[in-house]
Amino acid sequence: MRRTVFWERMNARFGTSYADSVARDVTVAQLGGRTAQEALSAGVPAKAVWLAICDVFEIPIKER
Repeated sequence: MRRTVFWERMNARFGTSYADSVARDVTVAQLGGRTAQEALSAGVPAKAVWLAICDVFEIPIKER
């Protein structure tokens, strides 16, 4: 998954403003206690970050 697709999905799911907040402020255990932004900056694949966010927010499998 490209980062652009990651952000498209984040924006579609959370809305533009809240998606940015989720990515900056929510720490995720699956990402080593990092935020999505930190994980992406550290080189974690965008798909892994997206799936971790999906788990935290209990996004249904069909919407992942």
